[in-house]
Amino acid sequence: MDINLLVMGVGNSRLALGVFAEGELVHSQRISHGQRDEWPDAIRQAWDRLGHEGDRAVVAAGVNPAVNSALEEIVHRQTDQTIQWVGEQIDLPIEVRTRNPAQTGVDRVLNVAAAFEQMGKACIVVDAGTAVTVDCCNDAGEFLGGVIAPGVSMMLEALREKTAGIGPVAFSVPSGAVGDSTEAAVSAGIYHAIRGLVKETAESFATLLGAWPEIIATGGDAQILFDGWELIHAIAPDLNLYGIALAYAEHHLKHED
Repeated sequence: MDINLLVMGVGNSRLALGVFAEGELVHSQRISHGQRDEWPDAIRQAWDRLGHEGDRAVVAAGVNPAVNSALEEIVHRQTDQTIQWVGEQIDLPIEVRTRNPAQTGVDRVLNVAAAFEQMGKACIVVDAGTAVTVDCCNDAGEFLGGVIAPGVSMMLEALREKTAGIGPVAFSVPSGAVGDSTEAAVSAGIYHAIRGLVKETAESFATLLGAWPEIIATGGDAQILFDGWELIHAIAPDLNLYGIALAYAEHHLKHED
């Protein structure tokens, strides 16, 4: 289905924008919530990339309800469009098999939906952002659930606030087996904690699924945490944007007259 969309993913700390022209992602951008004054121009410029031909729409998904109302106002002012929200006006593209689907993060479901669309089999998605989530689906593409843990920035903040003698630390990949300074030890602890979480969780999922699933990584910290790691099949920074676009396409195919 050829779609012309402005897609937005509202995260805990950033707004992600994506432009799909005739079904192809032609532009993506991320702007922090702290730079909200830049949103109007970025949204207008992204919308203008679609030109004025054919059907266009704005579709979004998010985990930050406090931002949604402000975003809706900006979008309407800049595009004269109303946002179609995944999980509200737009159906989720895969079945959610968690205990309480309504309380399962839409972003997690969309990440897995986009990965399954590409892989066509059971897979795992690691989203390394403000929080780290590790989720999986089965061979039928059903979202089963996963784990949620603090991300890099949350771990750094907790150590700085709760531990005497640890100040601000710029996270970096460990250069050796031993952290030879407080800063290096903190980075090494966080690095190995998150990678260990991913490995242990993946092994548990593999036991449940009866086979080892491919692992796709996304999120702002995916590159620094997982680049070159043989456990990771691919790093896909725009996975959530693809998931939102997939939800829109599947919804409209299902509801075509």
